[in-house]
Amino acid sequence: MKLSNKKMTRHAPPKASAMIEALRGLGYNTATALADIIDNSIAAKATTIKLDFYWSAENSCIRILDNGTGMDNFELDRAMRLGEINPLAERASGDLGRFGLGLKTASFSQCRKLSVASRKDNSIGCLRWDLDMLSKSKDDGWYLLEGIEKKSEKLFHDLNSIEHGTLVLWQLLDRIVSPGFTEQNFLNLIDRCEDHLAMVFHRFLEGANPQISILINGIQIKPWNPFLENRGSWSSPEVSIKTENGLVKVKGYVLPHRDKMDSKEFEYAGGPDGWTAQQGFYVYRNKRLLVAGSWLGLGQGRAWTKEESHRLARIRLDIPNSADAEWKLDIRKSTARPPVSIRPQLAQIADDVRARARKVYAHRGSYVAKGAGGPLIQAWQAEYNSGSMRYRIDRKHPSVKSLLEDAGALKLQIETMLKVIEETVPVQKIWLDTAEGKDVLRTGFSGDAPKEIMDVLDVIYRNLVLRKGMSPSLAKAQLLRTEPFQNFTDLVNSLPENLQN
Repeated sequence: MKLSNKKMTRHAPPKASAMIEALRGLGYNTATALADIIDNSIAAKATTIKLDFYWSAENSCIRILDNGTGMDNFELDRAMRLGEINPLAERASGDLGRFGLGLKTASFSQCRKLSVASRKDNSIGCLRWDLDMLSKSKDDGWYLLEGIEKKSEKLFHDLNSIEHGTLVLWQLLDRIVSPGFTEQNFLNLIDRCEDHLAMVFHRFLEGANPQISILINGIQIKPWNPFLENRGSWSSPEVSIKTENGLVKVKGYVLPHRDKMDSKEFEYAGGPDGWTAQQGFYVYRNKRLLVAGSWLGLGQGRAWTKEESHRLARIRLDIPNSADAEWKLDIRKSTARPPVSIRPQLAQIADDVRARARKVYAHRGSYVAKGAGGPLIQAWQAEYNSGSMRYRIDRKHPSVKSLLEDAGALKLQIETMLKVIEETVPVQKIWLDTAEGKDVLRTGFSGDAPKEIMDVLDVIYRNLVLRKGMSPSLAKAQLLRTEPFQNFTDLVNSLPENLQN
């Protein structure tokens, strides 16, 4: 058979119901879907965004109302079409979208009925997608419904009380209200959405004059700042990295150790997903959080994983909205991968922050492991040998050293006791208890009364002065660089200058 060289084309539009059902599986959850809707509100210069969750079993619905600029009929028609905006087109600097799909794909992921009504120039227009109607259509066309559905009119009355704005209504929440889903599940969902939105839009919600206000069922969302700025976090200078698509700005943070916070502060700082999950880079575009806690595939040799020892490390990373393709952002704005050209710089910054975070975690909040006048004398030392490690009691620690020097015939027994302690330290159990437990692990005399600490200090101090011949000032200086007494400066300084046997 001879093949024809004649150039031919054919029109091959996707079937509406099949295409939309496929788009429903992009991977949104309710919180991330709502964040995409709020992006549109912010782009429309809204200052107030109201989310209302209405529970009525299978008839439950979710409504989002903003006071943005609103849309006329032409703009509303464009907003409701799929793929109307080319993601390669140049956008306004404050635009939070890219693909022209967010409103639709986010909504379809949660519901089978999407209604969008908008008020502008004293007129209200409404268009609707009904996925059940599309699935029954004989020619499987892309049919939008016009006007507000009569049985839902009361949900749109609030548009009459504002000069301009947009209302999005989700109905038939089949991806939310599944069989067995209860009202309590619905309430729990509201809490998860609040936590997520408080994090994603925290830079819009912060400050004396926040850019926006988000309310859920009439209650205003409070921002959750992952970096605990002004609450004891260490921070690095901001670094600006030049790329082909603009400046990337990076700033590292090491959060305070849990010992430095009360239980409420510790729970708050853990964030929506918990301390270990929240470590890593926080990628922002136009102040909107895209990725919350990820090492972005970076690492030395192999990609870093989220480990308990780096739970205090968080890094803010701002990218321009002209760099979406370079950073491989997806439709859901939930994943990002840094371009090859700046990966080494990002890895170097992250490596430093991770190292600092590990030290704070290991030393219970004391980042600089030094006492007054020199290196900190620690009771425990890590010993590395042939790919393994173990912990040893430092025989040079003043309390251990003085005991061994004065032990006489008991020295061998004391050494044996120390060896047994070293070989039976429940390292893994301590690790698990620290990682999983809600209670703060007590070490370093934490929680002890000053008198109990003073009794221990007095024994060591008297030994240094009366038996070792140190001057009181020199003995105090040594105590201030001896673990854990470096944390009790006032008690050490209050030790008497004149001692008697």
